[in-house]
This record gives sequence, structure tokens and C-alpha cells, in this order.
Amino acid sequence: MFTLAREPINVSTLSRALHGDQAGAMISFEGWVRNVNDGRAVRLLEYEACESLAVKEGARIIQEAQERFSVIEASCVHRIGLLAIGECAVWVGVTAEHRDAAFAACRYIVDQLKVRLPIWKKEHYADGSVEWVNCQSDEIAEMKCL
Repeated sequence: MFTLAREPINVSTLSRALHGDQAGAMISFEGWVRNVNDGRAVRLLEYEACESLAVKEGARIIQEAQERFSVIEASCVHRIGLLAIGECAVWVGVTAEHRDAAFAACRYIVDQLKVRLPIWKKEHYADGSVEWVNCQSDEIAEMKCL
């Protein structure tokens, strides 16, 4: 399951939903908004997404992880909109019979999200400046959402 959320991510509810009798391990990852990037003080982050494509590609990544690593269940939520320092921007949870598969699948999902999802991050700095991170602003304008 992959979803986008405009509201804060409830990590404990998501973790509880993955528990099952078959699982010997549950691994989760939380990506938080930090107050500094490349030596610059960050005030807040803003995520924009091509929502329909992000949900489709996110689901594809989850499915690949389940097949590749034989996990029982995998789930991911990524925030969009404005996020304050300390908020959870992305959560990934994976259950498997054994920890090795759960660790590998969680890492795969996080790594694939970073390179494949049409989600863009804008940093708002303490000095008042704003900057897109790891993309060109025209990429967003050119993206065609289905």
C-alpha cells in the first residue's frame, strides 16, 4: 500500500496495522524534516507531487519489494504540502518472516522512492530564501500528470 498524505503521519497506527502472526520481523523507516541542509538553516519544507503518478509508481515499488524480498506486507506514506521541522515526511514499514528480508525490502523501498517518485522538495530557509532541492523548477511545470 502506498499513499500520499496532507496531514501528519500517524506512525503508531501504521505500525500496528502491519502486525500479524506470520511476521517474525517488522522494520520501519521514518524520514524527518531536519533544521539544516548543506549548512543552511531550514525553516520548513514543502513537497509537491504529481499525485496520480506518484501513487501508481509508489504502489509499483511496494509490489516489487514484496516480490523481490518475499515480505509479508509493505506500506508507505509520503507527505505532501508544508511540513514543519521534526515532522515525519515519509514512513515505510515492512513485515517478513525473517529480519534480513524486512531490512532489505525497507531499504529498497526508501531508495526507489527517492529516484522514481514524481515528488519535489522545496526548502524554505531561515534567511527567507526558498529553493527547490535536487530538481529544476521547470521539471515540475513540464510534468504531465495522468
